[in-house]
Amino acid sequence: MNIITDYDNFFLPANNLDMAKEFYINKLGLEIKFDFASKGMTAFRVGENESAIIVSNRQNAKPAIWFTVNNVRQAYEELKQKGIDFLSEPFEIMTGLCVEFIDPFGNKLGLTDYSKMSNINK
Repeated sequence: MNIITDYDNFFLPANNLDMAKEFYINKLGLEIKFDFASKGMTAFRVGENESAIIVSNRQNAKPAIWFTVNNVRQAYEELKQKGIDFLSEPFEIMTGLCVEFIDPFGNKLGLTDYSKMSNINK
């Protein structure tokens, strides 16, 4: 059984959120999915997908791909047993839990679940 069930979000650094909005909205034609500029991030909807491109101006923001899993704590334990070194313990976000790690090539990856969302189709 696969631990990863789908893509979640794609995170990209952007040192200027206003410029990012100009680019993603006016050049690429994407719509804003949510705008948490006060928290340093804006998400753009790509088609009808639940996954989004999230740009962040947070200090030390790095590109990352997050995947959905059914249960972050369970996936965390299974992958730790396979030798994955995580950047932290699982932590809470608005929709559930998440945890991040670095692949052997330096790419940041993350796992998230929607455990706080009882009606989401993930």
